[in-house]
Amino acid sequence: MSGQLSADELSRELRTGQGFFLNRRRKIVELCLFSSATLAGIALYQIGVLKKLPEPGWRGVDAGKVNGSTQAYSILKTPDALLGIASYGVTACLAGSGSADRAHTDPLRPIAMGLKVLADATLAAKLTSDECRKYRALSLWSLLTAAATWVALPLAIPETTAAVRHLIGKNA
Repeated sequence: MSGQLSADELSRELRTGQGFFLNRRRKIVELCLFSSATLAGIALYQIGVLKKLPEPGWRGVDAGKVNGSTQAYSILKTPDALLGIASYGVTACLAGSGSADRAHTDPLRPIAMGLKVLADATLAAKLTSDECRKYRALSLWSLLTAAATWVALPLAIPETTAAVRHLIGKNA
């Protein structure tokens, strides 16, 4: 298919189409929405709707300590979970946009998605490290978000690689 699909054709292709890259992109969107859902719980705690986050009584697990830390409010004077929801929304849009053959018809789109997923995974690793190192505690909610992010990374690599190969003139 050409890169110039009508909105009707794109709608049909995204909803019913099949393909290696398209199926992986759907999984990335699912993982972004899962991460947004876990972050929604954290956000409700961070803005005071919830007084405590539900969590298992495991040793070393303390969502309040982690998600209520000064670091969690240090960027733009905004609870980090709200920023995370916005960020995962961007990642979901990058994964969900464009045709099934976009690695060849619109290669910058999958490259942008791959770089964004890589940035998400890097930030998730940093924040998880901070939980362990700075706070000596973990948030199960944050760990679920990070795990979903790490699962998304290998899903993005094949299409991103194919788009890069297409741009530099190698058949993907």
